[in-house]
Amino acid sequence: MSVLVGRNQAWAKRSRMGARRTSKFVIALSILAVAVRLFSINQPYIDRWSWRQSDVAAIARNFSEHGFHFAYPQIDWAGGAPGYVGTEFPILPFLAAICYKIAGVHEWIGRSQAVIFFAVSLPFFFLLVREIFGGTAAIWATFFYSFAPLNVFAGRSFMPDVPSLSRALMGLYFFLRWIDSERLMLFVGAATAISLALLMKLPSAVIGAPLLFLAWQKWGRNFLRRRALWLFAVVTILPSVAWYWHATQIAERFYPHHFFGEGGIRIESFAWYWNIMGLTATSSLTPILSIMAIIGVFVAPRGRYAGLFHWWLGAMILFIVVVGYGNRHPWYQVPLVPIAAAFAGAACAFIGSKISSSRVAMMTCSSKTRFTMAIRTIAGRQSLILSNFVAAVLPTSFSQPIRFGGWSTILNSRSVSPKTQL
Repeated sequence: MSVLVGRNQAWAKRSRMGARRTSKFVIALSILAVAVRLFSINQPYIDRWSWRQSDVAAIARNFSEHGFHFAYPQIDWAGGAPGYVGTEFPILPFLAAICYKIAGVHEWIGRSQAVIFFAVSLPFFFLLVREIFGGTAAIWATFFYSFAPLNVFAGRSFMPDVPSLSRALMGLYFFLRWIDSERLMLFVGAATAISLALLMKLPSAVIGAPLLFLAWQKWGRNFLRRRALWLFAVVTILPSVAWYWHATQIAERFYPHHFFGEGGIRIESFAWYWNIMGLTATSSLTPILSIMAIIGVFVAPRGRYAGLFHWWLGAMILFIVVVGYGNRHPWYQVPLVPIAAAFAGAACAFIGSKISSSRVAMMTCSSKTRFTMAIRTIAGRQSLILSNFVAAVLPTSFSQPIRFGGWSTILNSRSVSPKTQL
């Protein structure tokens, strides 16, 4: 019993040490990922997404200069008109405007918001993948998620895409934990985070697919009878319905009658989607991440909630097809980054386990070979001893060979010759 207790304690100690090493590695990885995004953080909005960031920056500056009228975001390209437009929930430019009053107008204020939200998303993404695909896959997935080019670029841009994705990942993780424990705080956290994700960026509604999958896996067809889920739907959807209805009214009433993202719902030609797929696979994700993600789709572990990322991927593909024209902007594909990263992490874990298994098999085979050779050596020595003993005891007149298994000897001879040399 004492031996068993000692082994359990040693195993627990090794587990704790492994967990600490993993935590330190993920923290170091996260710090590096944030540091990459802080490079030239005060860069003017002159990159390829400059016009979109400039619109958000203009709204922030107008809040600061013309009053904090939250419900009336205002752009600069409306001539002599006020320039009120329909936008996403303008929490990012509103917060930036407050900071402008304190520190002045600087590009780093707007860019840093995306960096902060990205940093907040890292632990939730890691924990989400670990719950579904395991610890090794989670480490690799965090690496891919941190350094995918699309996520690096969007994660330092004054735009709502990464902040919205961050809220979605947080809400998805809280929801996963809630369906297992049904704790009130997890329910509130999930509903709040998903609600903010939709308000910040309406296309984040694709997160509904993995949420639906989790509810189905937990309660089956009876999930529609769960009052808590109906309350969750009301809390997450109703604020967005109210805000975006207000935004459409603003766009209809005021020149230039513009609603951000309008006209994007349009199915395009096959060549259009082929171009999007090519750019996503090469420039946005990199070929390595894309290939590993494809492998991961087929080799990912088949646990209870393993289909979460499959459902999310299916929803994203459907979104890209239906909102074909809108997806000419690469930032609409930002939610593909955590999906691809999770599958790529699962692929790396799978390949790593196969390599480890092969090494174990080789070591086992080598051990068996060495064991066999040792047995043969011992058998040969025992045969030699036995033959010498017989030769010493029996008369020396025998001259015919006597066999001992695969070995042969001639009495009155101290030599033993195997049939095959070792």
